Amino acid sequence: MRPLPIHNPPNPWESRFTDYLGDPPSLGLTVYEDQSKGVLTENHSPDLGFRWSLNPYRGCYHGCAYCYARPSHQYWGFGAGSDFERRIMVKPDAPELLRQAFERPSWKGELVLVSGNTDSYQPLEASYELTRRCLKVMAEYRNPVHIITKAPLVERDLDLLLELRKVTQVGVSISIPFWDAEHARALEPGVATPQRRMLTVRRLSQAGIYVTVNVAPVIPALSDRDIPHILEAAAEAGARSASLIMLRLPGCVKEIFTERLRRAQPLAADKVLARIREMRGGELNDPRFFDRMRGQGHYAEAIGRVFETTAARLGLAERRPESLSPTPFRRPGRGGQLRLFE
Repeated sequence: MRPLPIHNPPNPWESRFTDYLGDPPSLGLTVYEDQSKGVLTENHSPDLGFRWSLNPYRGCYHGCAYCYARPSHQYWGFGAGSDFERRIMVKPDAPELLRQAFERPSWKGELVLVSGNTDSYQPLEASYELTRRCLKVMAEYRNPVHIITKAPLVERDLDLLLELRKVTQVGVSISIPFWDAEHARALEPGVATPQRRMLTVRRLSQAGIYVTVNVAPVIPALSDRDIPHILEAAAEAGARSASLIMLRLPGCVKEIFTERLRRAQPLAADKVLARIREMRGGELNDPRFFDRMRGQGHYAEAIGRVFETTAARLGLAERRPESLSPTPFRRPGRGGQLRLFE
């Protein structure tokens, strides 16, 4: 695993900031154990289509320059730049904590989104298998689940996804914001190529898993041109639906994204940043609910029309499988009259 030079924007939660004289030292991968007492996070944002999420990891080795989750790393005393990518926190008790949550009488079997913050199939998952063990708990309790990931490692768990499909609702969203592999590598350095991710779409779809392709985030004047190519490849690979989210740059992500964009695309950077401001009321970010996902103005509307018309033509208009009602959730070992008391 390649070391990175230490580079983090100032942390607003810390009173001290280190500025190196000369080249900063390198930062290799460091793993920390997160001893949280719970593993399910409740979402209160009205523009997100889920209430509960599960994240076995904090920080992400994928290192996407645009990742909206970067500021969350600052709450723990880390930086949002290189720290977010190489100082990773793992929740070793995640499967046991999930089981405890499912055993509480207050739990009613709502859908759980896996990877609402950082990717649950980032490279550490190959060793820790926390996501896989959590999926086993989901299957045991028949709890509905949806996974968002960029990583082909999700294919390893196809056996569990098929087991889940037999007893509950399960779906997978694969994020593919670029089709140009060079652009993807520049801004998503730790992720498989778009074409490799599309192979994951094909393999999961052929096995019978409901797969959505997330064209997210769309970077105006850089990746918007890729939308038709991504959707055509998704339809050919068997995806059932597609969704689109415009680029969000909350907090210090603006600084990180701008620096990496200028380094990777020096000739296009000014145009990209101008288009972002055009969609965000003159700023690089608009935190308002709903607007933050779509953008505003003629350019954002044009991108939306391209996506919507292409998705409709290909049969990928955004939709979700109907929720199972009543939920198939069951606590194992409780049959017969005991269920009358649940």
